[in-house]
Amino acid sequence: MNTKVISFTNNKGGSGKTTTCSNVAYCLKERGSKVLVIDGDMQMNLSLSFLSEESVMEHDSSKDNIYYLLSGERKVSDIIVPSFAEGLSVLPSSIRLSEVEELLYGKGGKKDILSGCLRSLIKSGEYDYILIDVPPTLGLWVKNILHITDHVIIPVEASPWGLFGLANVISYINQEKKSNKGLDILGIVLTKVNTRKNYYKDTKEYLATVDEIRVFDNIIRTDSTIEWAQDNSRPVTAYRKSARSAGEYEALTDEILKYM
Repeated sequence: MNTKVISFTNNKGGSGKTTTCSNVAYCLKERGSKVLVIDGDMQMNLSLSFLSEESVMEHDSSKDNIYYLLSGERKVSDIIVPSFAEGLSVLPSSIRLSEVEELLYGKGGKKDILSGCLRSLIKSGEYDYILIDVPPTLGLWVKNILHITDHVIIPVEASPWGLFGLANVISYINQEKKSNKGLDILGIVLTKVNTRKNYYKDTKEYLATVDEIRVFDNIIRTDSTIEWAQDNSRPVTAYRKSARSAGEYEALTDEILKYM
């Protein structure tokens, strides 16, 4: 199969995109796929989902991270590292991504800089899936990510402010479809759900009115086990398979595969 690039994005922080990205990646790996996760966020939380804190800090303080891939000082083969799970690799982030917009504009402000760095890797078919954790912004760096993306998944927190900025994200992605004809919004996934709260029902009802965008049937409810997993540098699907949220991410992954 051809490599599929899936990006998880929302310009609102705290939407659960990193947690969703890491768990879907692990579920795909468990189904026999070879997976690469790319940490596009300076907070480095996706890197911390698969690597020890010591390892993440080591990559951050060296040039073996995505910032120096974009600067041209590293090749992609130099910086991909194996995770704790066989068949799942990581392209680590760096705090230097705080300067990524300046870097990209210094290279002409083009949206194909990342695709140039990854083109040979994607064409090689070495990975079945590449999953990217997108930062909660709408700048040139996000344009670069969307330029190489096949499918976008938008995690939305089921909270009073969870829908804030969603229309902007959808509009931004639709604009990028003009230069990336294969770009597709695969769907919206509700995260951090408490089914007893009215704002969950309100959020669900609002999303039902959004034209031509799928809302996944499977939701991710609040679960303290997710935090325990994060503290142990693991997705919850790897940390405790019996956890309710692990089962929900398994079901979500099946649904994602059904629509791809």
